[in-house]
Amino acid sequence: MKMISAVIKHFKLDDVRKALVEAGIHGMTITEVKGFGRQKGHIELYRGAHYEVVFLPKIKVEVAVSDDKAEDIIKVITESARTGEIGDGKIFIYDLKDVVRIRTGEREEGAL
Repeated sequence: MKMISAVIKHFKLDDVRKALVEAGIHGMTITEVKGFGRQKGHIELYRGAHYEVVFLPKIKVEVAVSDDKAEDIIKVITESARTGEIGDGKIFIYDLKDVVRIRTGEREEGAL
């Protein structure tokens, strides 16, 4: 099993969510996060004063999938989150050792 964690732009969230649902994903976790990569932030003007925005707001989408679905889901996220501009985000893939559904006690892929 894999945990796929994608950091994307805010306005791409609905596109990514719809694409994942169409790909058969039944659940996901969404978190508002801040960070920076190659963008290194930017300068904004507020009430006549310039200030540097170092940590940019992003959305983190997390999805747990079986090993055989991982590459397809990575492709779905990549295609639906891409704008072609700097700051489109990153996808991180982790191995999942185990998953437990709290309500039933099911484990591993049965809990997904």
